Amino acid sequence: MIVARTKAELRQALADPRRRGQSIGLVPTMGSLHGGHLSLIRAARDACDVVVMSLFVNPTQFGPGEDLDGYPRDEAHDIARAGDEGVDLVFAPSADEMYPDGFATAVEVSGVTGVLEGAPDQRGPEHFRGVPTVVAKLLNVVRPDAAYFGQKDAQQTVVIRTMARDLDFPTRIEVLPTVREPDGLAMSSRNRYLDSEGRTRAAALSRALRAAEDSAAAGEGSLERILAAARKQLAEAGIEPEYLEARDAESLTPVGSLNGRPVLIALAARVGPARLIDNTVIEG
Repeated sequence: MIVARTKAELRQALADPRRRGQSIGLVPTMGSLHGGHLSLIRAARDACDVVVMSLFVNPTQFGPGEDLDGYPRDEAHDIARAGDEGVDLVFAPSADEMYPDGFATAVEVSGVTGVLEGAPDQRGPEHFRGVPTVVAKLLNVVRPDAAYFGQKDAQQTVVIRTMARDLDFPTRIEVLPTVREPDGLAMSSRNRYLDSEGRTRAAALSRALRAAEDSAAAGEGSLERILAAARKQLAEAGIEPEYLEARDAESLTPVGSLNGRPVLIALAARVGPARLIDNTVIEG
């Protein structure tokens, strides 16, 4: 396995596979690998000749007061784990390599970024300038045939798909299901912030989403009542959500009732020091 620290090293390492016409898959990560990341790597490994994993904690998607400095990092462990999973090339650049002096460009995606995580009272608009900007850079540098993302970051996948479509990136954007712990908690690097009591309470997020699914499966069409079923599960665990919303799964516009289109139920909540997100999609 090759570890490239610069864009030039990455391009050089990919030159021969590209000449031979081999397919390239990209798995973007911020490290602190868990089972969700590994599911993406394995999907890329199954579908592509060459697997590239980026390992970069992107500073431009963190707002003031967020956990950039404390974000879990263990590069040596992540690189070793990537090698065990069959990654061919790890791209682990510095912030200066990605954003050199004079860097002055940002990618903004309108319409799907000002809500949920991008709302002013949540992570804010800078988050969804940082995410598509760094992903656009990775797609340009790696030029992969496919890039792999997890459904847990549902809004992020909508933003990236929109960007890739609008800017004519030829890369196929693959979104894989959320990987969960046995009790349903979505795997996340930020789960490491939870103590044992918080870990138990955090499982209520997935219970809330299951309650919403069960309500819809029982024939409830009102999303207000479907969300109330989810909110009840959170309240029983003493969790007040930062948001719990129903939105069209493609446009992220608000919806009030099931109408035959997929509906995203998106949730964010703080449990102790950890800010966690999760979601489910109800198929009309």
